[in-house]
Amino acid sequence: MTIFKKNSLKTSDHQRTRAAELTLRQSIYPLCLVTILFFLWGFSYGLLDTLNKHFQNTLGITRARSSGLQAAYFGAYPLASLGHANWILRHYGYKPVFIWGLCLYGVGALVAWPCILHKSFGGFCAAIFIIGNGLGSLETAANPYITVCGPPRYAEMRINISQAFNGVGTVVAPVLGSYVFFLKTGDDTKALTNVQWVYLAIACFVFILAAVFYFSPIPEITDADMQFQAEETHANTDVKPFRKQYRLFHAAFAQFCYTGAQVAIAGYFINYVTETRPGTDSSLGAKFLAGAQGAFALGRFTGVGLMKFIRPRWVFLFYLTCCIIFIAPSITQRGNTGMSMLYVTLFFESICFPTIVALGMRGLGKYSKRGSGFIVGGVSGGACVPPLLGAVADLHNSTAKAMSVPLAFFVAAWSYSLCVNFVPAYRDVADKFTTAKIGLQEGGVRDEENGAKSSQEGEIKKDDVEHVDDLPPKEIM
Repeated sequence: MTIFKKNSLKTSDHQRTRAAELTLRQSIYPLCLVTILFFLWGFSYGLLDTLNKHFQNTLGITRARSSGLQAAYFGAYPLASLGHANWILRHYGYKPVFIWGLCLYGVGALVAWPCILHKSFGGFCAAIFIIGNGLGSLETAANPYITVCGPPRYAEMRINISQAFNGVGTVVAPVLGSYVFFLKTGDDTKALTNVQWVYLAIACFVFILAAVFYFSPIPEITDADMQFQAEETHANTDVKPFRKQYRLFHAAFAQFCYTGAQVAIAGYFINYVTETRPGTDSSLGAKFLAGAQGAFALGRFTGVGLMKFIRPRWVFLFYLTCCIIFIAPSITQRGNTGMSMLYVTLFFESICFPTIVALGMRGLGKYSKRGSGFIVGGVSGGACVPPLLGAVADLHNSTAKAMSVPLAFFVAAWSYSLCVNFVPAYRDVADKFTTAKIGLQEGGVRDEENGAKSSQEGEIKKDDVEHVDDLPPKEIM
């Protein structure tokens, strides 16, 4: 069987593979395979938000200390995206990073087992750090891969559709947590045993998935492919030195601020509703979180639909502006009103992360792999903002008042959405990719143009032969 043939895990970045010219039909299989990864880290992230409150209950730790889970998880991202995963990506390619990330994820899930058994919060944070390195590796490769695999003009739509399955994972995890982690009997030992089995199942699944990736013939996208794409769209910004790719660094800053705010809100959502909504316990709070994550997933599908008719940069500006508008009332409102504000905020958060990735990578060309590491490294905001929110919540004994922290970070991220819509150096590059014709027909734009040119030359030559008798003798010579 061809599936058992020797698989190469290294492709030269100087080699054109034509993967950047894939049509939508040709890119369906690799996109579907990589989209499974988005569900995986959505599920893992959703478990983390639920475990945050679970460990406060079972281990008696403060809100600020429980944020150590987020700090360990997202603190690993820059180590992966700017370190080991990015090195593998630039020297070997996307496929080895997928396998590497899945293996790290599996190892971290196995390490979590004895840590949960011995109720070691510090040990579990170490396991989460390993898992974070695995998921950071997957994000370093998967986000840019989804962005560049297929027609460039649909990049924002592709990554938002894939990220929508991330949202599905964040819905499933809190629902599972509400029944598995927060038991009505109050038996903490039984609950911790259930957590162990969940992580063992995760380990088995991701190791199997790593084997599937090894044997799957997914196309590799090289720097040469991305340079060609930048040239074809006339967005030749990769000719500048890497240090002058200011749009990239601004996108990374926006990602840091936005992700920090998003993670902080989700991480303390259960705290918020149990404190502000009378009669709400942790189990019910986890169910409410699942509903909020459902709104998040719905927002992504809605955003993709809007992007079909409206430029993605405008949809991004509208969604991020709404995040600022709706998070503000949650600071002062209580009960169902305050919770509904968070629901709406999560709905509008939905497209921001993937759209920042897609817009930030526009025109990077040969710097695409290196640049993706910086944008994904911005996810480390998820390690910084939640502890800040937790500290403010402990200081004022109110999670609601602490929602002013993510509000401030949303405003900082808003600067990028303004620039990408109103600053020509940002806007023009994004728009050139939106109108690109690469990948719309099999064979690529260049083949199509060359074919048309050859056909035209053939017609001219034929025409010359037909009318050669009409030309003066001197012109015939």
